[in-house]
Amino acid sequence: MIGAEDPQVTRRLADGNVIPRLGLGVWQVDPGQTTEEALSHALAVGYRHVDTAQIYRNEEGVGRAIKASGIPREEIFVTTKFDPRRQHAEKEAEGSLERLGIDYVDLYLVHWPQGGPTWAWPEMERARERGLARSIGVSNFDTDELAAVLAGADAPPVVNQVEFNPFAFRRQLQEQSEREGVAIEAYSPLTTGRNLGDAVLAEVAARVKRTPAQVLLRWALQHDTIVLPKSVRPERIEENAAIFDFELNDAEMSVLDALDRTGGTSSAREGKWW
Repeated sequence: MIGAEDPQVTRRLADGNVIPRLGLGVWQVDPGQTTEEALSHALAVGYRHVDTAQIYRNEEGVGRAIKASGIPREEIFVTTKFDPRRQHAEKEAEGSLERLGIDYVDLYLVHWPQGGPTWAWPEMERARERGLARSIGVSNFDTDELAAVLAGADAPPVVNQVEFNPFAFRRQLQEQSEREGVAIEAYSPLTTGRNLGDAVLAEVAARVKRTPAQVLLRWALQHDTIVLPKSVRPERIEENAAIFDFELNDAEMSVLDALDRTGGTSSAREGKWW
């Protein structure tokens, strides 16, 4: 059950809801059968968290995998995201639920701060009030954008989902978020594969007898984030889940921290697409 707290594998959000600290990300996963098969395998090997979005166009595949799994709905944490190029977050939540084939999402995020950080928030709050979403949050918001939402929110965001890994160690953004009770979710925790061959990472991985991917995910967990690795390969899905039975020591964490290329930024993105 998601509600059964274990700080090694779950985290209690500021609104009291509990989120699994490992989720399957399905960004850039082809809609339909590919999404369905990837999530079906993830659920079969123990994942209980999936992260999708309206713009990914694979909510239907996510929904089919959840239904086919036979796992009670309340045991699977489902996140989707509002596309801010659209007008009404509350109505769009209804559309997501229809595509997913479920009655609520566990977490509903504003996908990026297009048009300003605050305009969508009242409807995000209404989606929560109506039970369409149990928790609400943001994605790709920097410290100023997050502060603007917090300043006017009746129900503050409990998550900020951003790119986060040793090469993009957004220390200032995480510190400010945590001070305000906002958990960081790490997307692209595996650097979309770009840095898996890094020599420093390889050295740490050899020392702890783990793969570079497992080390990257463990690093993010030890920085108290929620991690969302993406894969469609069964063996990689299983590998990415094997991160709760080892720890990196302080020296290894420091070596990985030093790989940061952002200067410990307070920004969520080095370059915006909106």
